[in-house]
Amino acid sequence: MTDKPLSDPAAIVEAAPPLPRAPHFLTGAFDGILPGLALTVLIAAAAYGLRQIPGMGLVSPLVLAIVIGMGLHNIFGTPAIAKPGVKFALRRILRFAIVLLGLQLTFAQVRSVGFVGFSIVAGTLFSTFFATRWLGKLMGVDKQLSELIAAGTAICGASAVIATNTVTRGSDEDVAYAVACVTVFGSLSMLIMPALLPYTGLDAHAFGLWTGASIHEVAQVVAAAFQGGQQAGEFGTVAKLSRVMLLAPLVIGLGAAAIWRARGDKDAGHASPPMPWFVFGFIGMVMLNSTGVVPEEVKANIAIVTTFLLAVALGAMGLETDIAKLRLKGAKPLLLGAVAWLFISVLSFILIKTLM
Repeated sequence: MTDKPLSDPAAIVEAAPPLPRAPHFLTGAFDGILPGLALTVLIAAAAYGLRQIPGMGLVSPLVLAIVIGMGLHNIFGTPAIAKPGVKFALRRILRFAIVLLGLQLTFAQVRSVGFVGFSIVAGTLFSTFFATRWLGKLMGVDKQLSELIAAGTAICGASAVIATNTVTRGSDEDVAYAVACVTVFGSLSMLIMPALLPYTGLDAHAFGLWTGASIHEVAQVVAAAFQGGQQAGEFGTVAKLSRVMLLAPLVIGLGAAAIWRARGDKDAGHASPPMPWFVFGFIGMVMLNSTGVVPEEVKANIAIVTTFLLAVALGAMGLETDIAKLRLKGAKPLLLGAVAWLFISVLSFILIKTLM
């Protein structure tokens, strides 16, 4: 109790009941992730900054982010105080970004590819995925790494690698190696396919489909397809987006298969692989976008945010990756990535020449 008169402002402050505080577990959790989250955001921002250098604009910010993160980790080490935020970026932000990715797709885009075109895209995708996984087993490449290279090659590069890893549960080094593979070979396709166009006998429509069905990253498809003209560029982009849509059923199928195997394995213990529920969020966003209620300017801004959030997640991945462990994996996974690249390029070309 204060002896000061209540007319004294200081006395009024002392007599007032204390203001309610936020629960400790909320403030503590936020304080814990803030340093690492800030670091991953800075890495993503630096990746975008590097793209302003002439010639670097062709490199995906996702690739630059993981390279910067790896450089910081392997030269200076990741500070212990940053680790909770890095883990948060790897899990929560990654899943949220993949959900938002659904706003870049519509079911109308899939229909515009046509039945034959979509059949070529789907057939090439699933054939490449399972052939790469099978070949990786023959070559003695780790199952997790083979699966990540298969997903990155078959679907959409780095985004597919990190989405698939939520089920595959490969190491951060596996993810980094797979991202490197799909970046290198996707970039080669981006350069080689336009140079081969005069010798392929493909018209603009067919060339766009070839790039969309076989090149790894969306940005790489755009860069290659538009060299065949406006029609090739537009159709190649749509074909690629229809391919990205197949990320959802593939990851859900892998998650269901992993759970089924774990239940049948008595030695697996009680731990069960996670069902990738966030992929249903991805499907929900595709459905929402297909209704046409989301304004174009809003979708354009969300697409920018989505890519930035994926760069944040890849920066976190780099902060968890040891180059020494990458070297231990040897050249076999790189050879697997090369064979997978040739497989998807040749198979899609043969199907287009045969069916179109």
